[in-house]
Amino acid sequence: MQQSRSAYSKLIKDEAKKLGFMFCGIAKAGFLEAEAPRLEAWLNAGMHGKMQYMENYFDKRLDPRLLVDGAKSVISLALNYYTDARQTDPSAPKISKYAYGQDYHAVIKDKLKQLLQTINEQIGEVGGRAFVDSAPVLDKAWAKKAGIGWVGKNSNLLNKKAGSFFFLAELIVDIELEYDSEPTADHCGTCTRCIDACPTDAIVGPYVVDGSKCISYLTIELKDELPAEFKGKMDNWMFGCDICQDVCPWNKFSVIHSEPPFDPHPDLLGLSRDDIQEITEDVFKKVFQKSAVKRTKYAGLKRNINFLKPGTTSL
Repeated sequence: MQQSRSAYSKLIKDEAKKLGFMFCGIAKAGFLEAEAPRLEAWLNAGMHGKMQYMENYFDKRLDPRLLVDGAKSVISLALNYYTDARQTDPSAPKISKYAYGQDYHAVIKDKLKQLLQTINEQIGEVGGRAFVDSAPVLDKAWAKKAGIGWVGKNSNLLNKKAGSFFFLAELIVDIELEYDSEPTADHCGTCTRCIDACPTDAIVGPYVVDGSKCISYLTIELKDELPAEFKGKMDNWMFGCDICQDVCPWNKFSVIHSEPPFDPHPDLLGLSRDDIQEITEDVFKKVFQKSAVKRTKYAGLKRNINFLKPGTTSL
């Protein structure tokens, strides 16, 4: 049986590589004992802001066996999205690199379906579910357990060979596999660049991010009017934020992705400051039709753009 577990794990990792995943690691499904008090303290401190959904399914977040019947293994996967492409107008409101191309949820879900299909064809009938940032799964904790990297002071998963510009996803399956038993050591050292660079002071201490102050939360998750206290502190970000990743020394090892769906929409990077400030709903639909930016809807993006203008509110 041990030999077959090893063979199954190799098959899964080989197939993940063929599908374009940068990393694949496997951990034994179980209760995330170390994460329980951290998650509870984070929620009790209100650092999830108005993301009420984070309060739901507390037990399931900490134990994938409550999410998937008979779960035995968590297959963690990382898909690179790094690009050196940039918006051409340096004064234009900015978009996080991960949203330049097509929505990663759909791209990764398709890959996970293919991987699960191959597992069923090559190994036999395997029960499992795919997760891409859309269910109560602590993806960074599982990626860490699977040896993909360590959780940095900015709360992103970091890898010594590739930095942090990658998406995380999971397949939780009901078969025993060979596990990557050694989590990666922390290599942040005494560096505090991410903490020092955050314009809203969202990284309140090493490894602790107050989500309610994070520019990504403010521009994407928050549906209300943007709080006045953040006026002039958004560093011109209208969707997401890359600051704590851009300043991280480990991201000098980032490599450009090879996923055509993540290539920028042909009209996106050339949008000037005026183009964005005067964006119409038709242009929004054309440029962001398949992008994660559509999560904000047109009204939400306009709110963000207006908030960035000197002397205006988000309305």
